[in-house]
Amino acid sequence: MRARRTAQNARRAREFEAFVAGAGGRLLHTAALLTAEDGTDHPHARRLLTHALAQTYADWDRLHGEDPYDRARRHLVLRFDHTAWYRHGIPWRAGTAGSGPLAGLTARERLVLVLRLYEGVAEEQTAALLGLPVERVHAVCDRAAATLLHPPREPAPVRSGVEAATP
Repeated sequence: MRARRTAQNARRAREFEAFVAGAGGRLLHTAALLTAEDGTDHPHARRLLTHALAQTYADWDRLHGEDPYDRARRHLVLRFDHTAWYRHGIPWRAGTAGSGPLAGLTARERLVLVLRLYEGVAEEQTAALLGLPVERVHAVCDRAAATLLHPPREPAPVRSGVEAATP
């Protein structure tokens, strides 16, 4: 009995290691896009991914044919949404995030845009995952894409009175 349990645990660990080897990089990139962290360190993204993978490992035996990538992504997204909502260490407002390409978006805009465009999740699935109406997901995605394509202008530099008077 003990030998069988040990063999099952070893098999479970090998399966999970293979999953992480195949999907870990993409999930980390998704987390880095969500947190808008630039560079190679990504401390917030790594923390999100660690929690998502731990939860996925805890659920491993209960997947019963479900895609482990979808489960890990769901844990990652919900953890990000929860921590961004309560502002626990993750920049949540537009302009307060890191210097990544999505830093000018709010946390909700980043979340919807990453799910829809990077991960390819349908509007209906995104809406169900986030508990939003489909129309709201569509509007947030459109607004985020427009913000990325046409970022707000920087304020004009202040000129002194002498420079302003000369043509």
